[in-house]
Amino acid sequence: MAKTSRKIVCIEDEPEMIDLFRLILTRRGFEVIGANGGRQGLDLVREIKPDLVLIDLMMPDMDGWEVYQNLKASEETQHIPVIVVTAKAQSIDRVLGLHIAKVNDYIAKPFSPSALLESIEQVLSQNDKT
Repeated sequence: MAKTSRKIVCIEDEPEMIDLFRLILTRRGFEVIGANGGRQGLDLVREIKPDLVLIDLMMPDMDGWEVYQNLKASEETQHIPVIVVTAKAQSIDRVLGLHIAKVNDYIAKPFSPSALLESIEQVLSQNDKT
């Protein structure tokens, strides 16, 4: 019996990055839905209820932290795991993301496809246990 593909919403303001995520993840059987910016991403997550959200922090319309706070404030979306994928790679940003905001993982750009896939698999398997 075929397992239904898991849905990942990618919230990113650069279309090329969404294409890259789609290229990497569809090969592993994930369905990737791209959102151009924070507001569109928030709407898509509320509508689709994906298995996971990939989110950039630096976006012009609504930054990633604001999107994340909205997701965690809503009973409908607070259970959805979030991985931050961002160029904000300083260790303080990572500490704030993982330990203060409690995102599920924090990946710095540029990243390797294997690091992205490993992070997603780990976060989804942890989420499956809860």
